[in-house]
Amino acid sequence: MEDYSELYTALREAGADAWVDSLPQQLALAYDLSQHGTLAKWQTMIEQLPVHKSTLRRLDGDVVRIGTAAELKGITREQLKNTLMQLHPWRKGPYDLFGIDIDTEWRSHWKWNRLKQHIAPLQYRLVLDVGCGNGYHCWRMLGAGAGMVLGVDPLMLNVMQFQLIKKMYGAAPVYVLPFGIEQIPVGVEAFDSVFSMGVLYHRRSPIDHLLELRQCLRRGGELILETLVIDGGAGEVLVPEGRYARMRNVWFLPSCDTLIGWLKRCGFINIRLVDVTATTTEEQRTTQWMHFHSLQHFLNPDNPQLTSEGLPAPKRAIFIAESGN
Repeated sequence: MEDYSELYTALREAGADAWVDSLPQQLALAYDLSQHGTLAKWQTMIEQLPVHKSTLRRLDGDVVRIGTAAELKGITREQLKNTLMQLHPWRKGPYDLFGIDIDTEWRSHWKWNRLKQHIAPLQYRLVLDVGCGNGYHCWRMLGAGAGMVLGVDPLMLNVMQFQLIKKMYGAAPVYVLPFGIEQIPVGVEAFDSVFSMGVLYHRRSPIDHLLELRQCLRRGGELILETLVIDGGAGEVLVPEGRYARMRNVWFLPSCDTLIGWLKRCGFINIRLVDVTATTTEEQRTTQWMHFHSLQHFLNPDNPQLTSEGLPAPKRAIFIAESGN
């Protein structure tokens, strides 16, 4: 298992001693091989990859870039690509690993570029990324100067993709744990910046999610929230009767004004709406690294302004707020 000693130290310094005391047991349960049919295979596959030390490690560009093709030793480019493909589907990226271009389903740098000029500088901050996927944005946060980044995501495949990338990158103050936010104890109040991107609409209780996010932040810390929204005024919310864009687990799509009201009710202050962008099939699409259906298959073929269910097509907004007293 990965060495988490530096993470424990950082959390203790931030006052999260109670969580640090329970984390080893949480991690032991999360990595219990009896609970995951393919976890042992994934772990063995990653352990068997040769370590490639490279001076090329770029986290400040659109592509998270590690190494060059010429630096591969003990494994061919095709072998490495096959290993990476065994962790299909790759949804967040892009990455370039020793000359292999992982063209992920999401052009996740588009989202990062929409928000990076609006957030508080990340230099030296302790950052939490909730629902981080394989950690693409965690690497970008580290590249922006964060002191330490912790991502949480309950899908073990995403965690394994992150661990493979980190093995290629080498030691770094960035971690992804196989948890949901509900595994973070109430009242941690440890993080300087908390990101929740693409999570709120999957929660049965959006208010509870906002309260959970606030309880992760230190006083005066910053929340960066990105979620699906609809057009409309205060109080307007779309609650799909069934699926939304073929997704079963979409519960609440508020208008921007409604979500601002929710944030105020949950104790956030200095709330700003910094971006509203319709999701296009250029940003989210099927690729050789994610060959399942994607956005183009979820829209009405005769009217791309609607989903296949006849609901408003995906539109995403980014909000920034501070934790009040």
